[in-house]
Amino acid sequence: MTKHDNSADDPNYVQIGRVVKPHGVRGEFVVEPTTDDPEGRFAVGSVVKAMPVGGHQRRNRGSQEPFTLTVASVRGHQGRIIMKAEEIPDRNAAESLRGVRFVAEPVIDHSGEEFYDFELEGLHVLTVGPVSAEEAHARAYEGAQPEPEDIGIVKNVLRGPAQRLLEVEIASDEAESDDAGSADTASDGAPRTVLIPFVQAIVPIVDIDNEAIVVTPPEGLLDLP
Repeated sequence: MTKHDNSADDPNYVQIGRVVKPHGVRGEFVVEPTTDDPEGRFAVGSVVKAMPVGGHQRRNRGSQEPFTLTVASVRGHQGRIIMKAEEIPDRNAAESLRGVRFVAEPVIDHSGEEFYDFELEGLHVLTVGPVSAEEAHARAYEGAQPEPEDIGIVKNVLRGPAQRLLEVEIASDEAESDDAGSADTASDGAPRTVLIPFVQAIVPIVDIDNEAIVVTPPEGLLDLP
């Protein structure tokens, strides 16, 4: 199953990629994929749905309607895709695609314990400390003590070279004194965030029904800026 980012405009679609910039003079353009199946989603001959923004709207007289592009050629380059579409003849046309987002209908299947990015965003993050997965399950579902502590919300899912990272906004700590300042607030006053690798060893439980994940972070992970 592929995993994607959610399209902000239509809950029936998820984002599978975004045009970064034109490439060369023949109408090719660089796509930042946000799917684990770029070969399938952007296969030659595929028709991909795009959400118009910026320049492409101007070229199409301000149209806000989605449009489609037919993949003519595609190749990988430094973790991104260089793509040519049949409808885009030259660099000027490719330039108009900057920021355009490609979307597709999601196929949700949790049988393999895989999740879309948008399913993870907004989930509560509960920590049980650096314990085993079995102990985490016992504390989360069987009443073992101490109970999980709610530390914040997944605000975003980032894609690193090896795995996804959960950007977690740490809940403000009301127990901190005004003199000491809040350890859960950044120096500019914004809520503090931490990055948690989305791997089984650290995130053993994802409970979509209860809108929560349970993490077993190693010592110091939640203290990183």
